Amino acid sequence: MNKALSLAPQHALAHLLLGVVQIFSNRAAQGIAECERALALDRNLAHAHAWIGVAKIYTGRAAETENHVHEALRLSPRDTFSYLWLLIAGIAKLHLNAEREAVAWLRRSIEANRNHPLGRFWLAAALARLGALDEAKAAARAALALDPGFIIRRMRISVPSDNPTYLAARERFYEGMRLAGVPEG
Repeated sequence: MNKALSLAPQHALAHLLLGVVQIFSNRAAQGIAECERALALDRNLAHAHAWIGVAKIYTGRAAETENHVHEALRLSPRDTFSYLWLLIAGIAKLHLNAEREAVAWLRRSIEANRNHPLGRFWLAAALARLGALDEAKAAARAALALDPGFIIRRMRISVPSDNPTYLAARERFYEGMRLAGVPEG
């Protein structure tokens, strides 16, 4: 990415992609800055708003995520990746212990893409945390039908942040998945 940016320093998408790499490699603050650079170059780059929302979750600032998702949806309401943006908002709500709101966002994500299993896993966790265990188990079964090899340990291995607020919320997510019947591995 650095080589690409040295050749084309005004390339908004290159800044966005560098930001995404930074966000997923425990450098969310730098990733936010790169996504903001991308937006300075192209204010209509909806994906940059969504990725900033992800980074805010990773930095323990999930309360700020929903506004970024709304902005991404406003800029590109029929985007083929909107299901991910809806998922991001649902995850943020789970991090804020707002399970009912999380369920609404996660159901919208599933409606936007019925073949993406992660929304169903997060929905299972949210429903389990609400005490709706039968519905949570049904969501987990549907998720496992799409991704039969999924195990909780796989999520534990790929943790993109060491922020204590983020990590505490992840533990609640794992517990919700366990209650819903997702295998530990």
